[in-house]
Amino acid sequence: MKYLLDTDHLSILQRQTGKNYDNLLRRMSRYPLSDFAVSTVTFHEQMLGCHAYINRARNTNDVVKGYEMMLRLVSDFKVLPLVSFDAGAALRFNQLQSQRIQL
Repeated sequence: MKYLLDTDHLSILQRQTGKNYDNLLRRMSRYPLSDFAVSTVTFHEQMLGCHAYINRARNTNDVVKGYEMMLRLVSDFKVLPLVSFDAGAALRFNQLQSQRIQL
């Protein structure tokens, strides 16, 4: 893995439309798919989004749509390797934050 896609990147790829999608797809096409991965943090953020959608549902159709979104996430996350947010990653995250690097 050379490139770790964040939640914003993955969301753009999932929508499959727009200028950002075209640009990202063009740049990614220069490299093999095996060079890319996503983190468990991204998985968590996207699952939280589905959970929030389900909690805000006003009718059964919205609840069903929320669970369909969740099921699509499971499929989406089978395409790229999932990188753990382990103790080493947490340490590095804290170091970058202490340097006031925006993450």
